[in-house]
Amino acid sequence: MRSDGLEDQVTVEFFGIPRCRAGRDSVSVRARTVSELLDAVQVSCPGLSDLRGPGGGLARHYLLSLDGRQFLDDPAQPLRPGLPVLLLSADAGG
Repeated sequence: MRSDGLEDQVTVEFFGIPRCRAGRDSVSVRARTVSELLDAVQVSCPGLSDLRGPGGGLARHYLLSLDGRQFLDDPAQPLRPGLPVLLLSADAGG
């Protein structure tokens, strides 16, 4: 196991309103779970300080998708480094 923390790196790609609020198109953070990812993104991108809802999970107006294939809603769900996590507005559909 690596000791430099790179084994926990997850890239979060921002789309739509989250991209505007983050001020960038992506960020790489250390996170093993969805909860850790939310914490790290809030620290890295203060414009996304409203990521968490009342129960501590993802706020209703956001969606998280693992590699565009699976939506993430369980804060305890483990993440696999190397697979991108997409953050978008829940109302982004057409």
